[in-house]
Amino acid sequence: MTQASGANGWLTEWSSLWDLINQRAEATPDARFAIDEDGRSLTFAQYRDSALRCAAGFAALGIGEGDVVSWQLPTWLESMVLVGGLSRLGAVQNPILPIYRDREVGFVVRESGAKVLVVTGEWRGFDYAAMANSIAIETPGLKVVVVERNSLPEGDPATLAPEPTGASRNFAPGEQIDAPLRWLFYTSGTTANPKGARHTDMTVAHSGYAMVDAFQLTSADRNALIFPFTHIGGAGWLFAGLIAGTPQVIVEAFLPATTIPVLERERVTVAGAGTFFHLAYLEAQQHADHPLFPETRLFVGGGAAKPPQLHYDVKAQLGGAGILSGYGLTECPILSMARTTDTDEQLAKTEGPLTAGVVVKVVTIEGEVVGRGVEGEIRVRGPQMCLGYTEPALNATGFDDEGFFRTGDLGIVDDDGYVTITGRLKDVIIRKGENISAKEVEDLLFTHPAIADVAVIGLPDISSGERACAVIVVAENSTAPELSELFTFCKDAGLMIQKIPEQLEILPALPRNPTGKVLKHELRKKYSEV
Repeated sequence: MTQASGANGWLTEWSSLWDLINQRAEATPDARFAIDEDGRSLTFAQYRDSALRCAAGFAALGIGEGDVVSWQLPTWLESMVLVGGLSRLGAVQNPILPIYRDREVGFVVRESGAKVLVVTGEWRGFDYAAMANSIAIETPGLKVVVVERNSLPEGDPATLAPEPTGASRNFAPGEQIDAPLRWLFYTSGTTANPKGARHTDMTVAHSGYAMVDAFQLTSADRNALIFPFTHIGGAGWLFAGLIAGTPQVIVEAFLPATTIPVLERERVTVAGAGTFFHLAYLEAQQHADHPLFPETRLFVGGGAAKPPQLHYDVKAQLGGAGILSGYGLTECPILSMARTTDTDEQLAKTEGPLTAGVVVKVVTIEGEVVGRGVEGEIRVRGPQMCLGYTEPALNATGFDDEGFFRTGDLGIVDDDGYVTITGRLKDVIIRKGENISAKEVEDLLFTHPAIADVAVIGLPDISSGERACAVIVVAENSTAPELSELFTFCKDAGLMIQKIPEQLEILPALPRNPTGKVLKHELRKKYSEV
């Protein structure tokens, strides 16, 4: 029986992703589920039916409930159908980011115990099939399935076994619900092997519902899903779209010159998904002779804390409510999320209020638990928290004695539950014993008219221990500032002299991962050798 929550049409009573897919297909069968850059689309009913055929195809390959299937595909309709098909089987899904290569994919496949590795052939200059076959040679029992567009394995749904086990009870916002393992999301470190976070449909669903609730999504919205679907945020948006009946506009890779026209064509109302993307939107708008996002009511932020000025720039130049940011990690997605009712100051300076059911503990660098309004490491518990890591030894350092996840992020939670991220524990620059927040300096430098993008890093220094280095991207039609000019700019703005960068480097673009987060370890390596 289809269950909807009031007039908004949200589906809130289901026990698994597959149950939700079924209910949405029954509730709004002919409504659009997703459309890609080439105009290929699926309705919700077509999505369910395609997923059933896909499930039968993988069942014929020996996949059943609890089996691990690793898959590394672009953001295609086929990828979304694959997720639906595997959910019908009750398989444990292991989406792998397309940027991973032999070493990382091999490690993930072996640690997860995958029976099947699904990849495409050659895409964007890399041969994924050759890599997968090479890994399979060294991994006994691993089967490789190569998928292209319109070529998923299929079979007769009539041959499928009964539906798999769902959660112990139906989804309920903000409540922790026991459910079987269904997802393995790996997050890569800078030097060590990737860490696998173990999730259920319910833990991921809470992140999706948090966005539905914060943005008040409806079937009239059109969301731009422009980051890799293999990221945990992709699964979160899948749940969000199914709960609210919101269609997804997808592109296989974000390229401003080709992606932005697709978003304009589809008249997106919700556009993500972080600072890198927002800067690309702003640059495109500056060169356009008409509004590019006339129907967009909000721009989603995430991946990393934004410079406050960016919210005001987006609101003034692109329209809508500006940037609505969220905060979360692969282990605990969407811990906080800005809401449509927030003030401009809240939208600019925070990552929104804590989402339903999240409990937070703030601990100073010295190990003291502090109250609201005091900076420290943010530690959390909540219904979206993973079940732990695939490698049990990592749980001892990842979680504290009370079961709170150690995020490694520094921040402040105010009396109303709004979260402000001030930096990373590892991103604190210690100069002559003084702690310097890289983000504080970055937010100030971002307001300089000649700076389009900036990252502040700590570099080894014989005399002071560490020195602050500003790596900037010069704004279009601007002259690169000198270090002395930045010193004066920061000093005039009231920044402590000890916090002002002592080194300035210029790049055409900052290195970022697919979700837009700056790869500071690459910058440290590059400039530590200077």
